[in-house]
Amino acid sequence: MSEIKTHYRNCNICEAMCGLEIKFQDKEILSIKGDQKDPFSKGYNCPKATALQDFYTDKDRLKTPIRRTATGWEDISWDEAFTEITEKFKSIQNAHGKNALAIYLGNPNAHSLGNVMLLKPFSKSLGTINRFSSASTDQMPHHVASTFMFGAGMLIPVPDIDRTDFMLIIGGNPVVSNGSMMTAPNVIGRMKAIQKRGGKIVVVDPRRTRTAKIADQHLFIRPEKDALLLFAMIHCVFANKGVNLRHLETMVEGLNDLEKVAETYSPETVAEFVGIDATSIRTLADDMMAADSAVCYSRMGASTQTFGGLCQWLTNVLNIITGNCDREGGAMFPQPAFDLLRNHKKGHKTSFGQHSTRVRKLPFFNGEFPVAALAEEIQTEGEGQLKSLITVAGNPVLSAPSGHKLAQAFEGLDYMVSVDIYLNETTKYANIILPGTTGVENSHFDIFFNSFSVRNTVKYSPPLFEKEDEQRSDWEILKEISERMSNTAIDDPMRKITPEMLLDMELKKGPYGDQGMSLEKLIDNPHGIDLGPLKPCIEDRIKTAEGKVYLFPQVYMNDLPRLNAVMAKPARDENYPFDLIGRRLVKSHNTWTQNSERLVKGKNPCTLEVHPEDARTLGIKKGQLLKVSSIVGEIEIEAVITDDIQQGVVSMPQGWGHNQKGTKMSVAATQPGVSMNDLTDANRVDILTGNAALNGTPVAIKIA
Repeated sequence: MSEIKTHYRNCNICEAMCGLEIKFQDKEILSIKGDQKDPFSKGYNCPKATALQDFYTDKDRLKTPIRRTATGWEDISWDEAFTEITEKFKSIQNAHGKNALAIYLGNPNAHSLGNVMLLKPFSKSLGTINRFSSASTDQMPHHVASTFMFGAGMLIPVPDIDRTDFMLIIGGNPVVSNGSMMTAPNVIGRMKAIQKRGGKIVVVDPRRTRTAKIADQHLFIRPEKDALLLFAMIHCVFANKGVNLRHLETMVEGLNDLEKVAETYSPETVAEFVGIDATSIRTLADDMMAADSAVCYSRMGASTQTFGGLCQWLTNVLNIITGNCDREGGAMFPQPAFDLLRNHKKGHKTSFGQHSTRVRKLPFFNGEFPVAALAEEIQTEGEGQLKSLITVAGNPVLSAPSGHKLAQAFEGLDYMVSVDIYLNETTKYANIILPGTTGVENSHFDIFFNSFSVRNTVKYSPPLFEKEDEQRSDWEILKEISERMSNTAIDDPMRKITPEMLLDMELKKGPYGDQGMSLEKLIDNPHGIDLGPLKPCIEDRIKTAEGKVYLFPQVYMNDLPRLNAVMAKPARDENYPFDLIGRRLVKSHNTWTQNSERLVKGKNPCTLEVHPEDARTLGIKKGQLLKVSSIVGEIEIEAVITDDIQQGVVSMPQGWGHNQKGTKMSVAATQPGVSMNDLTDANRVDILTGNAALNGTPVAIKIA
């Protein structure tokens, strides 16, 4: 046998960019540990990293194309697959128009260097406007707020967690998620460092999360009422004459208009709806104003709800008016080596609202439509109906709202293709599945997550193992389809372009290019390079036409009547008296880690948390099977009784339900979990941004 070797790379499963040290011999991985020399994660890694080994060795994983037939799945060659796909796509588009074809992009695309580089030309080659992605079940409110306030959807301020003195976390659980839209390995260590230096952490959440248990204070809040709390805090800042714009004084527009509107949202006015008393709200605002530095971080619970757009806008507003935007210890803008905003011109017109979905008129933004509209766009007949679909590294049947209805829609498509390594709950409806390489077989560079990082660092890793002869990289699959759909000439020089060539060009032209930044330099530094802490940079980074920060864009003013209606005490549907919210799990990431035996072993994590008083009223005992129903579906799930959940609220994790017929994920299929998205309603969205409202779903509960 050959010698034991060491490979360094970043984990590509979640957003944290944890550096890994992988020991291997020949083609066998011996161990995966945190890289002590990584300048960002400094040896930290979470249990999910072991799944990289499991993905590589998984016996269920596909490596060559398969085609669905009347008698089952059959192996086919790559050329045969690409030929059929091209012919079918072109035939459908010739018959029904270019937009009869749709694209769905799953979360793993954001973690893939090759896919990030190739998705734009790939989408262009298909010629359709109908693109959907997991972003509209997750983060679209962040991008819309940054577009209207700062001029670019990727110009998202992140908490300077390593230097803040006061951190307010609304609807986020970064200790478990390792940060989200806040790339930060070892959040628990970073939070304890805040406390060690005399700072304070407050968590506002309908559930006492692991993050809340570490924090100095936790406040229960009623689901989907976060925007009212944020407005009340903003009211207090104005009322106490606490506005301090610091160096943004000459940049901020709309302060007076905002003050007038905020007058109507006093703590006393919103308290009964929010579920937090007026005194506590005022104290929270006072603490933020009094801190030497402070930051408000609102995440999943504040984004994936019917007022997600307002929540992320108001979060930015609160940070700005308390003097904590673009300032050490506040909300700051990363300056990544690969700068996605390098070619973004100031005053570039946003695509927001340029188009809308055919059926519900939901907004188009950032080149895509909300995934909450995908099923109806397939099933509603008439001009513009979707007839064909290609999914890339996504499982929306489990991850998107009303997933079971998406499954019905997929079954009715004329033709479907999936780029995926598994035969899963979504890909089983495809006519052809094209499996790419994954994890340790791919080179790695974090394009998106360096743009959300709490420290400026940079790192590239080549593949640990070369792919087998019959395998194709994910980006090679997209490139081949693009070239065939575009009839690219054999001798076209673009055929020779690789992700590494594009990466090297961007590094050299980026903000550190004058310091010799290049792909070669990164290869010579396998642990990564520390580029330093975040720095004030808004004057250079802002992309609005006049270089202004717009505090009160009209789109948010237009959405306020919808928020105000909440305080008009609308009648609650007595048939569905509970609010359902999601929860994160340390050893799970969306839907794509459940076939890792090491990550799913142990007790069932897919349970419904119920408050003791609600359990007593309904006669529920620990471990009982419950029937949970919503307006769109019903599931059965095991009960856990805990006062960590607010009374009237129940919680379960997302990403489960891998026990459906016709799939081939043998480990996941043995798990007892069910899909939360059989209960979530695709008609419940944030009207402003189109983001799915996965939290706050009205449900009923009874003993099964």
